[in-house]
Amino acid sequence: MQETLRRILTARVYDVAVETPLDPLPRLTARLGRPVLQKREDLQPIFSFKIRGAYNKIATLDAEQLARGVICASAGNHAQGVAFAATRRGAVSTIVMPVTTPPIKVAAVRALGGTVVLHGDAFDEAFAEASRQAAETGAVFIHPFDDPHVIAGQGTVGLEITRQHSEPIAAIFVPIGGGGLAAGVATIVKFLRPGTRVIGVEPADAACMKAAIAAGEVVTLDQVGLFCDGVAVRRAGSETFRLCRDQLDGIVTVDNDAICAAIKDIFDDSRAVAEPSGALALAGLKAWAAANPDVGEGALIAVNSGANVNFDRLRHIAERAEIGEGTEALLAVAMADDRETYSRFLTSLDGRSVTEFNYRWSSEGTANIFVGVALKQGPHEKDDLITTLRSGGYGVEDMSDNETAKLHVRYMVGGRATGLPHERILRFQFPERPGAFLRFLNSLQPAWALTLFHYRNHGDDVGRVLAGISVPPSEQQALDAALATLGYPYVDETDNPASRLFLDGV
Repeated sequence: MQETLRRILTARVYDVAVETPLDPLPRLTARLGRPVLQKREDLQPIFSFKIRGAYNKIATLDAEQLARGVICASAGNHAQGVAFAATRRGAVSTIVMPVTTPPIKVAAVRALGGTVVLHGDAFDEAFAEASRQAAETGAVFIHPFDDPHVIAGQGTVGLEITRQHSEPIAAIFVPIGGGGLAAGVATIVKFLRPGTRVIGVEPADAACMKAAIAAGEVVTLDQVGLFCDGVAVRRAGSETFRLCRDQLDGIVTVDNDAICAAIKDIFDDSRAVAEPSGALALAGLKAWAAANPDVGEGALIAVNSGANVNFDRLRHIAERAEIGEGTEALLAVAMADDRETYSRFLTSLDGRSVTEFNYRWSSEGTANIFVGVALKQGPHEKDDLITTLRSGGYGVEDMSDNETAKLHVRYMVGGRATGLPHERILRFQFPERPGAFLRFLNSLQPAWALTLFHYRNHGDDVGRVLAGISVPPSEQQALDAALATLGYPYVDETDNPASRLFLDGV
């Protein structure tokens, strides 16, 4: 720990990084009833804190090492940090990025002077290729988080917070991917302000540090969600694990809707647009504050770690933010298929706005309506509304937390079909690149009918796809084997209520 402290206090980050402001979030402060602030790392030259660790590492290299060049694997912020720092130090940089990396990120790295090598569909493959090239060429590998100098560079964020806010701090919330930022911030803050809590925040579908601490050792997750691409890490670092285990006061996990709501909170208060991993800490702050209303005095501070978000993603984020804030309910409502019943249903909403109403005629005399309803008083209002509707004779299923409903069904008016025996409904993550759909089709045997396919671009590194496949029971194992060979992550949604009510082909 002493060596980590020394490195943080002597870090050379300010050759390129700026001391970012600690800004209040007044609207959120009023809602939570205590001071809430954000550390604005989105204002760094590359719009991310990653410039600190990357430059601090490269600044330690001697002339001979710089002459060999540097190399790293990254799909985003670390890539830009390495390219920026290497160019400033006069070194050649090679950045290995997955082929699924959005063009805007590839262009940003090239603009900063980096040579981009596209390899593999995911980070792990890019990492392996970067390691191979480093061994082959002698280029210095710049690890994104598990390096003492990288950790120290990121730790200067915590040093600045303690200097900028002299009043009591109840807790500082830090996003965790591989753990470099959390390890550095926790180490310096616990030394300078031992009474201040440092809380790590991870997405619920990419919580590698929480899993490691629970196991008592570093573990590798089978897969991680990619919505928060900046922290989508399957395995924490060895050094970052040791420091986080010893210094963190806890880890909070949050879902994607909560992260989208936090992006909206940041925009509402500061007109800044955070990337999902940039707003992750604030989402954790809100969850922790709700669970700990009686914590001692002092401000709550979240690190806004970055703003490198694709513009195309904002549509999806805005839609999900309403659910994450508890200001929209998504419901499946069964009712008689006639106008009088629809009119009575709308009246029963008691003046609440309908945000969407998806319907298709049914020959069965009943209809399943997919409806969005604006809420005025928070999540508890949804439960009251469902109770009211059920007492009025409507069948209601809550779809607000149903991923298939939120990603696909809400955009699929017309859904149910008949005469499709043995249909399975599968939700996939496709690589967001040309040829992914063709590869999927070629993996299916000619006798297997593709009965449904829905894709909508969300601006992510992966495409969200809902597919229906009709396969005889005797060939289900062959289908499972074909999908395993294909390698696209998927979830069987055949029994999901959203599928049963709106898409079922039986």
